[in-house]
Amino acid sequence: MDAYDEEPEARSGPDGPAGARRADGPGTPGEDSGSEHTESEETGGDRAAEPAPRAGLAALSPRYRLVAGCALAVVAAVAAVHLGMVFLSLAPANTVSKRHAKAVEGWVYPEFEQNWKLFAPNPLQQNVAVQVRAQVRGGDGELRTTGWTDLSAEDGAAIDGNLLPSHTQQNELRRAWDFFGTTHGTDNRPVGVRGALSEQYVRRIVVLRLRRDEGLDRAGTIERVQVRSRTVNVTPPEWSREKVSMRPAYRVLPWWTVTGDETEAGAR
Repeated sequence: MDAYDEEPEARSGPDGPAGARRADGPGTPGEDSGSEHTESEETGGDRAAEPAPRAGLAALSPRYRLVAGCALAVVAAVAAVHLGMVFLSLAPANTVSKRHAKAVEGWVYPEFEQNWKLFAPNPLQQNVAVQVRAQVRGGDGELRTTGWTDLSAEDGAAIDGNLLPSHTQQNELRRAWDFFGTTHGTDNRPVGVRGALSEQYVRRIVVLRLRRDEGLDRAGTIERVQVRSRTVNVTPPEWSREKVSMRPAYRVLPWWTVTGDETEAGAR
């Protein structure tokens, strides 16, 4: 019996220890297929039991989804109306804001009142031209009065078609006249301490322009100058119902005496 157990052939016997190891080893077909089948069943069962979660409105019931959609639509509509009303209250006067002025004011004031303008300054709706004439004393001692010279038209002609117009051509005369208007009342009398300064500034500009552009210094001595403004409303667009007068309005200043320091060198 001992010899039989020690022979190599005994290792492959059905009752030997080697045969027992082969039955329990990983190569057994029955046990391997059974474990794989069990694992696949467990994995498939877990995936079927855990569906993908829904988020947002999709997680709500149809009734609550409808309520949420209506609420969002109402909020969007109110926000759009509010933005439109505030825009019309801040924008310059136009056809829409004039037609619905009461509705805009009722919506904006007093809760949403704004103390600033959306477009500042407002676009000009008038054409303002500054004109001047002079009294010149010739070499024979005779005093003559020139016709009106449109200084604004000269600046406009110099700017038109000029790719690089000078700051003087664009702003000097216009800003000087604005300065005069803010420091004088409707009766052309100074308001405040800067009124006399604005008069002197405008007078120096017009004397310089008359000497340079009209050559009046060669015709005699400029003794007095008179300045006026000509204001005409801009024609409304065809789609507007606004009615404005196209008749020019003049603001005529009194005669100013040209002082001794307002010569050609002083005017510069």
